[in-house]
Amino acid sequence: MTIEIDHRGRAALVTGAGAGIGREIALWMARAGARVAVNDVRAERADAVAGEIASEGGEAVVVPADCRDDAQVDAMVATTVERLGGLDVAVNNIGNLPPGRGLAPFVEMDGAYWRDLLDQDLVLAALCGRAEARQLLSAGKGGVILFVSSGETTRPSPRNAAYAAAKAAINHLVTSMAVELGPAGIRVCAIAPGTTLTETVRAAFDDAHMARIVESTPLRRMTEHDELARLAVFLTSDLARCITGQLILADAGAFLSRTRPPIPEPGGATHG
Repeated sequence: MTIEIDHRGRAALVTGAGAGIGREIALWMARAGARVAVNDVRAERADAVAGEIASEGGEAVVVPADCRDDAQVDAMVATTVERLGGLDVAVNNIGNLPPGRGLAPFVEMDGAYWRDLLDQDLVLAALCGRAEARQLLSAGKGGVILFVSSGETTRPSPRNAAYAAAKAAINHLVTSMAVELGPAGIRVCAIAPGTTLTETVRAAFDDAHMARIVESTPLRRMTEHDELARLAVFLTSDLARCITGQLILADAGAFLSRTRPPIPEPGGATHG
């Protein structure tokens, strides 16, 4: 007897799917049989991922949008429904330091910094979830909304307080949405990646710091993109049909670490 995760017949929207974790989730959703709407603010990257899916025999459409624009969020979901014939699964992956913002000590985070971070990592995700939930409720067939949170929500995050706080708010949002939307058969969950070698992480940390992170992690490894994608495929499938309102850690045990190295400050100093 073989057990398969089967998303055939389902339409899935993946935001921020032009690179990194989002790209891998889009690819794996298609491999599981879903028709995938690939979103990214960079249309050329979304096109490339849709091309990869097509080259593997999957079905994908491109829905470029800047999700910091409320109207574009609504249009993205509407276009997904129009081009894929509906919406069953939504994966909200957008969230990072906004352009021009870097890590900073808490006392240097002014109002503009906080508003940028909260808009990028909380408000944007919430409005995507709102647009998706409205569509799922309208269709009346249930569905799944999955958020990509962060392992930074499981520990103090010096010099990264605003980002971690915004992502922690996503974790709580998931519980509230799960209770509100559950009676309509809509499940809402989040996954928290450990340190994953995305473009942003590569740019932020040198090899020596990455080695220290690996050494501090119980499994002595980073999280791979495809591991997060496979988890997303599972949580949005019928095999996980009784799971809602949960934050699932996929961090190689990093939340257990008591020796995680502090984030280096500019100039080589560290702040613990």
